[in-house]
Amino acid sequence: MWSISVFAQVSVPVEDIIDDIYRQLTETEETDYSTLHEELMEYAQNPINLNTATRADLDGLHFLSDTQADAILLYVYEHPMQSLNELDLIAELEPYEIRNLKAFVMVAPAEQSHRLYAREVFHNAKHEIIARADARNIEGYTGDPVYAQFKYKFNYRNRVQFGFCLQRGAGAPARDMAYGGYLQLNDIAPYVKTIVAGNYQAAFGQGLVINTQFQRGKSQYVLTAGNALEGLKKSTQAGISSLHGVGTTLTFGDISKLKTEVSVLYSMNRANDADWKHTIGANVTFKHKRFKAGVTAVENLYTDSLRYYYESAAYNQNYFRGDRQAVVGINWRYNHGWFDLFGEVAAAQNQRWGFGTEVGCRFLPLSDVGLIVLYRYYSPTFDNTLGYSFSETSRINDENGLYIGTEIKRLKNWRFEVYGDIFRFSGIKYGINYSPSWGYDAMGMAEWLPQRAYSMNWKFRAREKGKQALYSLRYQFTWEYGGWRLRTQADGNLAQDKNNSLSWGVSVHQDIQYRFARVPLVLQFRAQGFDAREWANRVYIYENDVLYAFSTPASYGQGGRFYLNMRWQIIKQLAVYLRVSETVYSKTWAAERRIPQTRTDIHLLFRVVI
Repeated sequence: MWSISVFAQVSVPVEDIIDDIYRQLTETEETDYSTLHEELMEYAQNPINLNTATRADLDGLHFLSDTQADAILLYVYEHPMQSLNELDLIAELEPYEIRNLKAFVMVAPAEQSHRLYAREVFHNAKHEIIARADARNIEGYTGDPVYAQFKYKFNYRNRVQFGFCLQRGAGAPARDMAYGGYLQLNDIAPYVKTIVAGNYQAAFGQGLVINTQFQRGKSQYVLTAGNALEGLKKSTQAGISSLHGVGTTLTFGDISKLKTEVSVLYSMNRANDADWKHTIGANVTFKHKRFKAGVTAVENLYTDSLRYYYESAAYNQNYFRGDRQAVVGINWRYNHGWFDLFGEVAAAQNQRWGFGTEVGCRFLPLSDVGLIVLYRYYSPTFDNTLGYSFSETSRINDENGLYIGTEIKRLKNWRFEVYGDIFRFSGIKYGINYSPSWGYDAMGMAEWLPQRAYSMNWKFRAREKGKQALYSLRYQFTWEYGGWRLRTQADGNLAQDKNNSLSWGVSVHQDIQYRFARVPLVLQFRAQGFDAREWANRVYIYENDVLYAFSTPASYGQGGRFYLNMRWQIIKQLAVYLRVSETVYSKTWAAERRIPQTRTDIHLLFRVVI
């Protein structure tokens, strides 16, 4: 008998699992990962059927390495799952990873027909409406402080998905409202894997040619660095961050023999306020048992030569300029059980042709021990406006680096993650006014998991770039009992500037969460104190927010921060999310910088599911 498992049956609330994943993926900079956060919530609400899952589906679960995703797909191919409990039989997955995975997957029979019947699609589909309003920096904002967003989503068993988004930034007039829409169809006909239209994302190989999706970089998930990306998928965001156009992926052959996937895409985006960019691209990927190879080609056509706001700045002299750019690359991967070879080589048209490569290997001699070695080289003239891969900077340009990491889970109740990354820039980079320059980034993490009720985590990180160094230490203790979930965290760092002057920063906060047993209500409270008087000593702390929102602000200055979150499922179809946060600076600090002593933000979101 088949048992169908959905996210609501997970003993640990899915919001808490996503919070734990994000604490390990991020907290290194103030980056907006709202899209990724929304994708994880969508997986939780519309779980992946493991018996029909593709590699592209599992790529969205960013806590899984390539090797773990392959192990799941291989297991299902050899014997389709009858229950999620079979995940315990996959040696590459640890118990805490299985707990996380169960929040986003299910088990059900594979559908045999590609046919879609309109009456069934609309009768059994899920409709979701999101209305959100934020009042941001109420004391310090000179204009209208309200940010507004409206979203509609339609989902039929992850096979038919469409929706649209409208949003207006704080202070923006109604005519400046951003908007976007999408349509994604999966497995609607033989050989048709995916069709996307409207706003969508694309990524292939290591991302050197094209990657508009989230790229896993350096984090506490050490072995996920350099994970391959493949496929087209919708983007639910408004604005210019995604591709706008159409794309499709066709698949031929059988996975046990030779399987071929062909993807083509077209996009028209704004390059800036005045010019447009037309993108034409294609990818062909061949898969045969443990080997995969692909070729990707993209051409960008601009309505005028691409320029930069700081045209004469030394750090951008090797960035692409012109009205036409071609980029082509070859990627590969070979998995042989205990080792996994992967890489990509690409060439990009620029003032002179530039070349980039990323090659790596994962060694897994034991199921609880792993090692990764990853090398990348991006020549000074290699610059691709649509590509992004493993890099120290936000752009794959003029970088030479070696990353080595290891993960040990073999000791009882302990988990260790360690990585070291050294890199060199031959030219001037943003914030570094001399060349050549070099730097390093090293992290060590130890986690103690004696039982589900409590855990402890220690993390040390040392970084140096441009003759500026930062050494940081974090301690975290988590305790759960009944409806209570408490987390205590302390952060400290020491910064050294070019003149060998030292400065320090500290932050301590306490999280208290209570989930009512008889009322569908969850309250979360945080109290934080921080003292980081120099910008180099700022501390990034992940914060809980309303649904589909992401917040990792920089704690900078001298003061305290507090917030209260509420999640209330009023009825089955309607939920309300509320977040009120306030930052209070010391009078001296606020007066010196001529800023308001307090900052208040209010986030309100309504979610309707039918």
